[in-house]
This record gives sequence, structure tokens and C-alpha cells, in this order.
Amino acid sequence: MDFIDAPTRVRQGEELDLKAVEAFLKDTLPGLTGELVVDQFPSGFSNLTYLIRVGEKELVLRRPPFGRKAKSAHDMGREYRVMSAVNPVFPYCPKPLVYTDDESIMGCPFYVMERIRGIIPRKRFPKGMKLGPDEMRTLCENLLDVHHELHCVDYRKIGLEGLGKPQGYVKRQVEGWSDRYRAARTPDAPDFEHIMAWLKEKMPPDFQRPALIHNDYKFDNVVLDPANPLKIIGVLDWEMATIGDPLMDLGSSLGYWVQADDPEELQVAGMLPTNLPGALTRMEMVQRYAQKAGIAIDNFDFYLCFGVFRIVVIIQQIYYRFYHGQTKDERFRALIFGVHIAGRMAQRIIEQSRL
Repeated sequence: MDFIDAPTRVRQGEELDLKAVEAFLKDTLPGLTGELVVDQFPSGFSNLTYLIRVGEKELVLRRPPFGRKAKSAHDMGREYRVMSAVNPVFPYCPKPLVYTDDESIMGCPFYVMERIRGIIPRKRFPKGMKLGPDEMRTLCENLLDVHHELHCVDYRKIGLEGLGKPQGYVKRQVEGWSDRYRAARTPDAPDFEHIMAWLKEKMPPDFQRPALIHNDYKFDNVVLDPANPLKIIGVLDWEMATIGDPLMDLGSSLGYWVQADDPEELQVAGMLPTNLPGALTRMEMVQRYAQKAGIAIDNFDFYLCFGVFRIVVIIQQIYYRFYHGQTKDERFRALIFGVHIAGRMAQRIIEQSRL
């Protein structure tokens, strides 16, 4: 049975100029022959991802979403440069092939990379694919181990020391995401000022060893080996990668982690298979990370609350585009419920915290 992640037809309003794309690719990538066919990977709410087939060759094209967006967001050139530096030392990163900022082709910068064919875990595994409790535990352990492996990359050796500013990282993140929420808030969204105030009050100092961090590391951004679904062979979506605090990165990752004993509304809203029998809990993931990194983590409530609040902001920013008619994607209509649900999760973390 084929469990490999498959694209679908391109969504209305997100079509590409096939002639322009074909001419560009055949001019810049040697050896491409045959008719160009485009489909779209339907998941994801940020940058748009397309499967490009030219003859027997499969490529992946990434471009910003349609509609007005923040000037600093969706920097295709930055994402391409990061991947170009990371791929040789972290083979889970797809190999980027070409980038252009020539907007005459499709009205925006974009890049093309090699496709990693495999299974992408989403809310449910592909039909017919089942993992037992022991296998699910091993997959969670492997997910954590690859995350830690990324944090061990020597970013200076690969020329990424200028990618971010690790000093003051925690403070900038708390203030920056708070400002983004206030700017993206719509009339039907809570103000969450109490959550932002708690994060500001409980900020820890920056981690003593800054690292290359992914900033969106989760199950639906990894690719599993079809021949061995417990093995991770790819890590996708590098648009938010930077140099910063690895514990903030872990908190952002586990903000998406819905476990079996969470409230029912989280079980329904969760988009990853982290609540299946055998899956590690959030604290088991933290403990494994602490063991591998050789550190003590005794204030993870802050990092987890930040991770959940960050998800609130990301969802709200996407919903803002729908609310103001900047996108017609009907998937975005229900995101306001996700804002409320994630906000309640952040509040529970605060109420139960010993900080």
C-alpha cells in the first residue's frame, strides 16, 4: 500500500503561470525534458507548496501566499540560503536547487528544491498504516532525537552566525509575538493581555548555548521513510529557522503536542498523531531532551506556555487574512475557534505552573 504524501489539484486562486514556470526551470536546471505538470500539497497555512513534474523528474516549488502580507514574512531568499547552508551537514534538510526574485515569472520570489518522497504524519496516519504503542514510542523518541541533532549543528562552521541574534532572544520573542498578536487581533478574538503579561514577567535568561533552531519542528514537517516509518528522512519548512534559544524551539514544538489526557476540545482541535497509544507525553519529551543535552530543565512551563501562545498568534495572523478578505481559502474560516482553544490551553498552563 502506498503511504507516500500525495498532492492534489491546485486550489482556485492559487494557480501558477505554467508556461512561465516551465520556461524558467528548463532554462536554469539542466536535463529537464517533457511536459510540466503542477499539483499542490493541500496542507499548511503559510507558504504555498507545489509538486512540479517534468517528465520523470519531481521537484517542489515554494512561494509566498497570495494577498497582502507582512513585509518581513515569507522571505523566500532567506529560506533558500538557510537550506543551502544546512543541507550538507544535516541531510534531513531537502536540497535546494534554484531561487529567483524575478517577479515577472509569477509575481513574487520563489524557490525550487528536490522532493523527498515519504510519509508525512498528520492528524491521522495514512489509511492502512498503523503503529503499535512500542512503535509510536520509538517514533516520538526519533522525532526528539532529530530535533536535538539539529540543535547540535555548528552554525558558525556553515556560515550562519549572522542568521539571528541570540543575545536577548527570549525577550525579543515574547515582545515580538505579543506585538504581532495585538496587530492581528480581530473583533472576535480575545485580548489575551493576561497571558502576555505572565510571559513577560516569567521570562528566563537566554540559554547559555545558542543553536540553529527550526522554529516549526513538528510531525507534519517531517518525512518518514516508506520502507521504515519509524525512521525520519526529511525535515521541511525552514522559513522561520534562526539562531536562538533551543529551549524556546522545544517549547514551540511541544506547543502543538496534544496528549491522551488533554481536554476533549484539544483532542478534536489537535492536528498531529501525538495522542495515540504509546506516544510520549510532553514532559517525557522534555526529559529525553534534557538527558540528551546533558542539562536540567526545571522551568519548562514558561517555554510551553510561550509555544502555545505563539501558535495562538500564528493562527490569528492567518485568520486575519481571511477575516479581511485577503484569501478565499475556506479552511481559514474556522481558525478563530483554534485561537480560543489554544488560548485556554495557555491559561491552564499558567494556572498550574509553579513558576
